[in-house]
Amino acid sequence: MTTIFQFQEWLTNHSERAETALDSLLDSAQTTPKRLHEAMRYAAQGGGKRIRPLLVYAAGSLGDAKAQALDAAAVAIECIHAYSLVHDDLPCMDDDDLRRGRPTVHKAFDEATALLVGDALQTRAFEILANAQCEVDVRLLMISSLAAASGSRGMAGGQAIDLESVGKTLDLAGLKQMHAMKTGALLSCAVELGGIAAHLNPTQMAQLQKYSTALGLAFQIVDDVLDATADSQTLGKTAGKDAAANKPTYVTLMGLDYAQQQAKELQEAAIASLTDFGSKADALKDLALLVVNRAK
Repeated sequence: MTTIFQFQEWLTNHSERAETALDSLLDSAQTTPKRLHEAMRYAAQGGGKRIRPLLVYAAGSLGDAKAQALDAAAVAIECIHAYSLVHDDLPCMDDDDLRRGRPTVHKAFDEATALLVGDALQTRAFEILANAQCEVDVRLLMISSLAAASGSRGMAGGQAIDLESVGKTLDLAGLKQMHAMKTGALLSCAVELGGIAAHLNPTQMAQLQKYSTALGLAFQIVDDVLDATADSQTLGKTAGKDAAANKPTYVTLMGLDYAQQQAKELQEAAIASLTDFGSKADALKDLALLVVNRAK
């Protein structure tokens, strides 16, 4: 008898798994210095969709990944994501007071603490991977993947392009490159980490790369659409920031209808790339639907 995949049940279970792993692998708020560790937990555990950990778990289910390796990868990439948000919100970057419906770290604590929170979450991510309970070659591949996705040729580089582009006109190719680095690189890395832990072969990893590349761009396009159409209460962060800062987005460059259609086409391309995995990829397919159809 064929079992129908229950995505909502999977989503609930793995979201809880990610939260449990975060709580376990982050230092206690009572660890010295207490204020820094309290702020690190505030940043990393303050809600969020946990899309990146969920992608790690979903890709990991395609093979024989060890549970401890997936938990380590899920927490590590969420630490990197959290650090990027803390720094992104600082006055010298996007200067935002609201994140996930509550004060940003530099508002809840102070700017110096926020800077150190980002630094410490970044280094904690690699410490977690270095100590992951799995084969040495898997640990090294995961560390290399996360470092590349986080650095100057990935997320940090995309943020630099974003800052340099304020008030300027980017063409569509330039906008795609910025999004692929700023947002897509870390989303792609989440999928790659799961594949590495699952010991997938090069052909399978290439198929996952097609999926994650399409998904990463779709995710950022939806962010652009939501920034232009949703309110701050719905988003949990300040709405309309991109337009106010005169930043190039898919909506400002190509229009709302084009952006929405492009996100839909990328969603379909992502799902199509998973055909060879069959029902094992159901979670990845449903996550693509969740990303494009989300309301915040």
